[in-house]
Amino acid sequence: MQNTDHIVKLKQLTQILKMSRSSIYTKINPQSKYHDPSFPRPLKLGMSSVGWSHQEVMSWLAAQKRQS
Repeated sequence: MQNTDHIVKLKQLTQILKMSRSSIYTKINPQSKYHDPSFPRPLKLGMSSVGWSHQEVMSWLAAQKRQS
């Protein structure tokens, strides 16, 4: 079976989650009162570039929908 996971950049992530860039960074900031430890961790792609696993993002999104 082929691995169909790919990397999602921030612009795509905001569209998938319907969430602002600042809200995403707030969720991954452990010092924020809105920190969500279950939110997928970003992957460092280069000096100033990050991305997220599409598979992890979709799993997180499905879990959020089940909770609501």
